[in-house]
Amino acid sequence: MSVLKTFFKDTVIYGLAIVLPRLINFLLVRLHTDVLPNEGYSENTEFYVVAAFFNVILTYGMETSFFRFFSKNKDKERVLSTSIITIVASTIFFGILLFLFRIPISETLRINTDFYTLLISITLIDTLVVIPFAYLRVTGKPIKFALIKLINVFIIVALNVLLLSKTYGLDSLRALFSVENNVEYIFIANLIASAFVLIVVLPYFFKSKLNFDPKVLKQLLNYGWPIMVAGLAFVINENLDKWLLPQIEGEFINGAYSACYKLAVFMTLFIQAFRMGAEPFFFNHSSKDNATQTYATILKYFTIVGTLGLMIVIIYIDVLRPIFIKKESYLLALDIVPIVLLANLCLGIYHNLSVWYKLTDRTHFGMYISIIGATITIGFNLLFIPKIGFMACAYATLIAYSLMMFISYGLGKKYYPVPYEVNRILIYLLLSTILSFITYYHLERDILIGTVFLLFFIALIVYLEQKELKMLLKRS
Repeated sequence: MSVLKTFFKDTVIYGLAIVLPRLINFLLVRLHTDVLPNEGYSENTEFYVVAAFFNVILTYGMETSFFRFFSKNKDKERVLSTSIITIVASTIFFGILLFLFRIPISETLRINTDFYTLLISITLIDTLVVIPFAYLRVTGKPIKFALIKLINVFIIVALNVLLLSKTYGLDSLRALFSVENNVEYIFIANLIASAFVLIVVLPYFFKSKLNFDPKVLKQLLNYGWPIMVAGLAFVINENLDKWLLPQIEGEFINGAYSACYKLAVFMTLFIQAFRMGAEPFFFNHSSKDNATQTYATILKYFTIVGTLGLMIVIIYIDVLRPIFIKKESYLLALDIVPIVLLANLCLGIYHNLSVWYKLTDRTHFGMYISIIGATITIGFNLLFIPKIGFMACAYATLIAYSLMMFISYGLGKKYYPVPYEVNRILIYLLLSTILSFITYYHLERDILIGTVFLLFFIALIVYLEQKELKMLLKRS
């Protein structure tokens, strides 16, 4: 249990590092949807969709590779130095190419040239800080990691408010930038915040002596390239809908869909916080005798927390929604929220299950699974968006992530058996989905009945897990 306590403690700290900044950043949705028309919000979304693709390509799986080989290699300085030199060199090389060919690339991506310049600048800086942040995580320095992340988001939020808000905005600050579109202020704020973070983590580039090892690089690349392909497939699963919708249904619809999609952020943040703590933990704990039992327990409690989050957001959506989205023009896509929440919960379970191919160095399986998910996403969206509109995007995400979850579980049983409590997990997953979906789609979002359902679900969890919960509480 002490191992679990360490894991949960680190996850909470990493959770604060990821969840709190992104939650604060999420509050900007209200500002953005108040200031920007649907079409403007769609432009903002498409910008970060392209940024996500570039981030995956420019980091080419090095973050996870670094975790793997830093944890198992005795000469850790050699791994750190090789990783940093490689990332810096490749970032400079690709950065030059991306700027040289900015006009044809920006036209192909349907992005304003000025936006593209900001996009590449942000992406290159974010790529450079990947290994320093990974180093903080793998060496057990979550508080420093959290502090830097919090400062980053504080700068983003402060600049957004000062540049966009009619109440608190400063004309003198806006005058420093010559922009034609309010959306550009959002990108400028992000660039300034990213540059500040790069300055803060600069000392970590000189943490070890320059010691480049081609053999280490070969190991990193062989392990990381399937993760890059899987990452690209994940970006397709997560973002293709917001890329296709404006072309098929128009920018107005995409703006509404993208804003309502943000309401699923609570599940996304929970998953990201979990991954931040889990990934280094899984690698560092893999040699322990009780490793598989620990992984099984973590998945069960991940599912419990995730299903509770699913129910809370869906049942109280009418309470939460006005805090973040007020304009009626954005609410036409509200019905996607329960489906997207469930899809992201399945994705979280998939990430938990993925421990088997990361620990057995079979990352190519992760690539194959992600490609299957991406293929479903592409096909379903292209086929059904013209027929049922934006709801097709939500269904495609759910189908892709749930199938990836089941495939990973099936393969994991063969290559790295973990004694997951499958029946218990399925009970929580199915019951929470049924109760929350009934409340939303069939009871007109009745909060009173939804609350009764939620209390019943909590009581069931306490009843089924009472022995283990008592042990955890006693140990704490």
